Amino acid sequence: MSPFAWLARLPIKVYKRFISPMLPAQCKYYPSCSSYALKAYEKHGFLKGTVLTVWRLLRCNPWSLGGIDEVPDRIRIDYFRIKGKDR
Repeated sequence: MSPFAWLARLPIKVYKRFISPMLPAQCKYYPSCSSYALKAYEKHGFLKGTVLTVWRLLRCNPWSLGGIDEVPDRIRIDYFRIKGKDR
């Protein structure tokens, strides 16, 4: 893991350790966004991990359906399509 990815994981680990336990569980996705981010940095490094994490956070909103959303092993451009009805 690159030093940048390691550093990017630190605030997430602090959040999971100290802040998250005080909040009610409300994540619509499995794994939670913070767990997803840690795994994305671990699997893909700083740059791709950041892109995946930001994309996940953008999808985590009141209108999303949620569900199981694992970190992909490989990143393809169609991963970033908005899923829903065909237009």
